[in-house]
Amino acid sequence: MKKTHAILLVFLLSQTLFFGQLPPIFNESDEARASHSKMVKTYLTPQKIIWQSDDTDTYIQNEETLLKKGNGQVAVNDKNQFRLISTDTHKPGIILDYGKEIHGGVKISMGIRPSKTPLKLRLRFGESVSETISDVGGENTATNEHSLRDFIIEVPWLGSVEVGETGFRFLRIDLVDANENAPLKEIAAAFTYRDIPYLGSFESSDKRLNDIWLTGAYTVHLNMQSYLWDGIKRDRLVWVGDMHPEVMTINTVFGKNSIVPKSLDLARDQHPLPQWMNTISSYSMWWLLIHKNWYDYHGDLPYLKEQETYMIALLDQLSTFIDNDNKEVLNGMRFLDWPTSTDPKAIHAGLQAMMIMTFEAGSDIMGEFNRPDLQKKYLKTSKNLKKHTPEGNTTKQAASLMVLADIAKAKTTNTEILKKDGVENMSTFYGYYILEAMAKADDYNGAINVIKDYWGGMLDLGATTFWEDFNITEGKISGRIDEVPTENKSDIHKDFGAFCYVGLRHSLCHGWASGPTSWLTQHVLGVNVLDGGNTIKLEPHLGELEFVNGTFPTKFGVLKVGHKKESNGKTTTSIEAPKGLKVIQ
Repeated sequence: MKKTHAILLVFLLSQTLFFGQLPPIFNESDEARASHSKMVKTYLTPQKIIWQSDDTDTYIQNEETLLKKGNGQVAVNDKNQFRLISTDTHKPGIILDYGKEIHGGVKISMGIRPSKTPLKLRLRFGESVSETISDVGGENTATNEHSLRDFIIEVPWLGSVEVGETGFRFLRIDLVDANENAPLKEIAAAFTYRDIPYLGSFESSDKRLNDIWLTGAYTVHLNMQSYLWDGIKRDRLVWVGDMHPEVMTINTVFGKNSIVPKSLDLARDQHPLPQWMNTISSYSMWWLLIHKNWYDYHGDLPYLKEQETYMIALLDQLSTFIDNDNKEVLNGMRFLDWPTSTDPKAIHAGLQAMMIMTFEAGSDIMGEFNRPDLQKKYLKTSKNLKKHTPEGNTTKQAASLMVLADIAKAKTTNTEILKKDGVENMSTFYGYYILEAMAKADDYNGAINVIKDYWGGMLDLGATTFWEDFNITEGKISGRIDEVPTENKSDIHKDFGAFCYVGLRHSLCHGWASGPTSWLTQHVLGVNVLDGGNTIKLEPHLGELEFVNGTFPTKFGVLKVGHKKESNGKTTTSIEAPKGLKVIQ
């Protein structure tokens, strides 16, 4: 090896050694105290101005400069800066649109003004324009819970300040004090996110479906922060049930990512038995079901084995909540999703189905652990649970779980319950399981239409991420979230909501709403994972689509698939599979 090449190799190795570590001036004990972020930060220029309190150039001047990309550095000779000018009777304000929902804050840079005292500005972050024109509290429940979104800051003379850690797309800035003349150089959003590639993709002849797929992927991406959160404005917590659709999206888009086991382990360690995860019995069951899905996709037996003791104890604890009639009698918070939370018959039907699925999954896992005694025991429990059929449920959410647990007929349930009243009475969380049940009923066209109508309904209202909840009837009478509310239309963010998401407390970026992303890849592109990720079985269902192309992350690399409908009605398929992956058609 030449001397120069050897020196270069040593240099590259040294850079690798210290990547993600403190600079050399710090010692090992310093490194032991450090926590390294996997996030990157990007500064975004506002895309447009939604509203300003004055357009006469009296109180607001040079506002167009805010829409020009800056260099992030203040200078003593900056000219033609954006200015907010206040009097005793007018304190100006402006609302900026950064184009997409993001997670992070804002960096504000100020030039020279006569007074060197810090300038006071009121900031109001919003997932909707409506949220930026609200005050904390009141009937519409704008809050500073979980993350600050309405507060006053001070900006230094000839300097910058960076504040905020929340989910937002819009920002309102108001001058607080009278008789100020404030020159502001830049108001850049500080976007923090995990810098990972989108290995999965989906492109069909229907742009609406493509947009929905990508929006679901982005919704989960934003929630992949230090842990896998439910929402970036609220609650910013690891809610295990919410994680199930999110993990399916991660499997589909990003592949095997450490944030999933990290979050699952956190939930396990935070809730030692006999506690239910997040105090909710169904969420403990979702924890086990997520592990089953994670293993099915990635085949990581050593990681699954780490859960053996807890899993067996959890399954045995669950078995104590079955009565002599094979009915579940779970305690703790009995919960499926919020819209069904006041319906005891729906809750029981859903929990009974979840118990069946959990014990079936537990039996399969015990087979992987080479525990035939427990495999047989838990399979028998699931079969006994199937001897009881819940009655009185009319909700789509519980009905879908009953179909998936094989205690309700798929096609009958689809016709009589799931398709009743179109996409009314759905929820963004359990929408995923409704789609899964429709697929089990072979109603792929119906499910595609549900995706376009329900999730597409959010896009029609300006969504760039999917929401904690959505009512299609309310959506039809409401204005867009990226417009100033008007009197002739309802405000979709402020005027509706229930339970924990009343009014402006409603999260407009919630990972549990991402179901169509994994569903479209599995059932339309047709990518079904088998054998711990070693095998892919292709079963596409194009319906009325002319073509669908996509990629999918596997343990061997990225799989590329394309389906095209020919003039004779037959579908031709092209495949580019990484070495080692078995593909069955």
